[in-house]
Amino acid sequence: MTERCGLVAVVGAPNAGKSTLVNALVGQKVAIVSPKAQTTRVRLMGIAIEGESQILLVDTPGIFDPKRRLDRAMVAAAWEGAQDADLILFVIDAKTGMTRRIEPLIEAIATRREPKLVILNKVDVTPKGELLALASALHERLNPEAIMMVSASTGDGVADLKAHLAQRVHEGPWHFPEDQVSDATDRMLAAEVTREQLYLQLHAELPYACAVETEKYEERGDGSVAIHQQILVARDSQKAIVLGAKGSRLREIGSRARAELAPLLGRKVHLFLHVKVKPDWEEDRSLYREIGLDWVD
Repeated sequence: MTERCGLVAVVGAPNAGKSTLVNALVGQKVAIVSPKAQTTRVRLMGIAIEGESQILLVDTPGIFDPKRRLDRAMVAAAWEGAQDADLILFVIDAKTGMTRRIEPLIEAIATRREPKLVILNKVDVTPKGELLALASALHERLNPEAIMMVSASTGDGVADLKAHLAQRVHEGPWHFPEDQVSDATDRMLAAEVTREQLYLQLHAELPYACAVETEKYEERGDGSVAIHQQILVARDSQKAIVLGAKGSRLREIGSRARAELAPLLGRKVHLFLHVKVKPDWEEDRSLYREIGLDWVD
């Protein structure tokens, strides 16, 4: 059989379930997930295999109305991820439907020259009548190649979508080894896993006012790895939230991140975290390079 390989850009509004869908298509975790919107900050490629096809899934930050420099960098990364893709996978939260918030996104995607496939996600919690009405409206607005319905969290419809993508990518050699599931470096993955734990454990207490920087990544002689990270916050009050009483919250964040990282990296992980107050961290060019974003004026 002939090998096939292609780039699929996964775009949508914040909290549409893009990262959950990418993880489901790859078959294991490659992108961090939390109930919060705007969890994904960087372009991250998940690599899915189906038969003779290698599907390169670019999980992009959610596209929204950017206010801060970091927001603008995230949105720029999303649109850059869609450039020259063989196919744009436009993921929509079917439960919330066509809100005023995603209208500008629908208008922007309608003008893209790349072929489009609309994915209605979260169908397990959306009434059938609403799904059909939403599909009809989107077909009229976007004229996509197809509209498919899935639940990324339960796996419903994911196999059909993966089979469709496998046939849709072009003939050509694979770009990555068969056992590689992401283009993220271990260093970047480590920072993302810790950031996920910040989101999951702090909930509304510390929205988006933090970043994680991997300062040191050391391979040890016994096969384990020592990872030193600093969590950047803007104010002393935020540092106190991350630390918790006598450092208990920070220890729990580190413990859960370590437990998550060990199987992902396939080795024992020694994780050392500290919190640093840096009021202008969003204006630090070197940090943008570290987390994989371009500086946007």
